[in-house]
Amino acid sequence: MNDPVILVVDDDAHIRELISHFLIKAGFQVLEASDGTQGLRVSEDYQVDLALVDIMMSGLDGWALCRALKQRAKKRELPVILLTAKGETIHKVRGFELGADDYMVKPFDPPELIARVKSLLRRYRKLSAHEITVGPLTLRPDSFEATLADQQLTLPKKEFELLVKLAGEVGRTFTRDSLLTDVWGMDFDGTERTVDVHVSRLRERLDSGTPRIQIEGVRGLGYRLTLAEA
Repeated sequence: MNDPVILVVDDDAHIRELISHFLIKAGFQVLEASDGTQGLRVSEDYQVDLALVDIMMSGLDGWALCRALKQRAKKRELPVILLTAKGETIHKVRGFELGADDYMVKPFDPPELIARVKSLLRRYRKLSAHEITVGPLTLRPDSFEATLADQQLTLPKKEFELLVKLAGEVGRTFTRDSLLTDVWGMDFDGTERTVDVHVSRLRERLDSGTPRIQIEGVRGLGYRLTLAEA
């Protein structure tokens, strides 16, 4: 598998150089752009796996670039992390409304940036899978479709993503903290109780279809999905 390609868009050459250095050191390939217009052009000419976009740029700013990247990613969604010196809540809200997946305020610690990039790539990689089948359960992440014993399941987005995460590795125990990070994102303000509530709802939906699929709680740790013998 080729190393993921990260697009870094920032009008500050020093910042681009610094971010690129740590990304390359972490095993990523890097493409750079000095403004939004160039960043959009690079995203069209190359296959990019994730974009790091500075908000405050002249011309096509980060808001507009984020919107354009999300609108053009029809078949293959592109994760976007916004970078800015502005940490006010209103800027975060606007970024998320435009489709941004995560948000980091400068100055930031490079190890945290790398961790967020890896976490977001893992989440998108799971959601880009064509189909996940566990016994009578079939999940199609690209279209957010779920069927259980040939019956269509209608799941809210986060319940679906949580089920994809658990079904992707049957029998593996995921901690509540890791589920919060991978499904809701590193900046989510909720608590582990959020995971418990969503698991409870999923259990009700799964129990109504077949007893073979179970989401088991592991005391003091988290949850795992198991498949009983037919």
